[in-house]
Amino acid sequence: MTKRRTQVCIIGSGPSGLLLGQLLNGIGIEAIILDRVSKDYILGRVRAGVLEPGTVALLDQAGVGKRLHSEGLVHDGFDIAFDGTLHNVSLKELTGKSVTVYGQTEVTRDLFDAREACGQISIHGVEDVRPTDFGGATPHVTFLKDGVSHRIDCDFIAGCDGFHGVSRHAVPDEAIRTFEKLYPFGWLGILADVPPVRHELVYANHPRGFALCSMRSCDRSRYYVQCSLEDRVESWSDDRFWDELRRRLPDSVAEAVTTGPSFEKSIAPLRSFVCEPMRFGRLFLVGDAAHIVPPTGAKGLNLAASDVHYLFEGLREFYAEGSSGALDAYSMRALDRVWKAVRFSWWMTIMLHRFPETSEFDQRIQEAELHYVMESPAGRASLAENYVGLPF
Repeated sequence: MTKRRTQVCIIGSGPSGLLLGQLLNGIGIEAIILDRVSKDYILGRVRAGVLEPGTVALLDQAGVGKRLHSEGLVHDGFDIAFDGTLHNVSLKELTGKSVTVYGQTEVTRDLFDAREACGQISIHGVEDVRPTDFGGATPHVTFLKDGVSHRIDCDFIAGCDGFHGVSRHAVPDEAIRTFEKLYPFGWLGILADVPPVRHELVYANHPRGFALCSMRSCDRSRYYVQCSLEDRVESWSDDRFWDELRRRLPDSVAEAVTTGPSFEKSIAPLRSFVCEPMRFGRLFLVGDAAHIVPPTGAKGLNLAASDVHYLFEGLREFYAEGSSGALDAYSMRALDRVWKAVRFSWWMTIMLHRFPETSEFDQRIQEAELHYVMESPAGRASLAENYVGLPF
């Protein structure tokens, strides 16, 4: 078995692992990143990209904001459609802040490029990764690479390896508590190289189900329609998708939709998931390893970024001052923000989707909620405050 040592071993090279590694490198803390899949595989994944201003600031702090500011689309608001009418939510007017549309794939690419430019160590294609002794004084991670056993000794382990990763599953069942809600529908999404129907996002509540008009750039659109969990991608031709999308939009928006062939089409189930705590000795869970939110509130990547912020601050304090105060507070601080974002994402989901077996009473409540939020200055302000992101 080959051995090496680092200060922080990061499991997972998605945006949270790469962002943490880049921030640590900026203050001279060494980190090695491990991942079971290749860089090309990671960059081939399609993910959301509505960035809160706090996330943008953190990317700037990591030195990877140049292309984001050059190519990202700044949105001062978004629209909610119901009863055949568009209702605008002006984020800038209500909060003084905006969000930026910049794909998660592009965020990850920028972080990969920065890491490689700094000559930091990332090891891809690893197998049988095992975080070990993180409850004791000698935390380490073992793994196989090309059939050879390796061990990395470290001070801390950051589990940034997603919902299905090994980090959370390495924790004994009795030490962790999980909370989960599964929603009875999914999102059928497509990517197409066509201009977006509007400059800003449109969320639509319709008797046929939810729809979302989003984008990746000025000439690449991302559209979604609510679908059954029993649906199959193969059953949805492009023509069927475009027809269904337009049915769920106000006439003025539907008529402006530019159609074209899709180059990616998938169905994603919706769930809320949180584990508590997010720290186990010297192992810290970050991002999707600890929590999942439905994409309705655009919070997944942004929550991962705030986790990184809290963990980075703790590690910086530990190595600079010898204090573990911020590390000890990591789980509490992260979960406080996580649960507020989980609540917001749940609320957006129940307000905008049509649920199976909804009673007439439930439907009237949903309609009243939409009218209240759009007609009340306090309602719109609360929506906007949560959408741009609560403070770290």
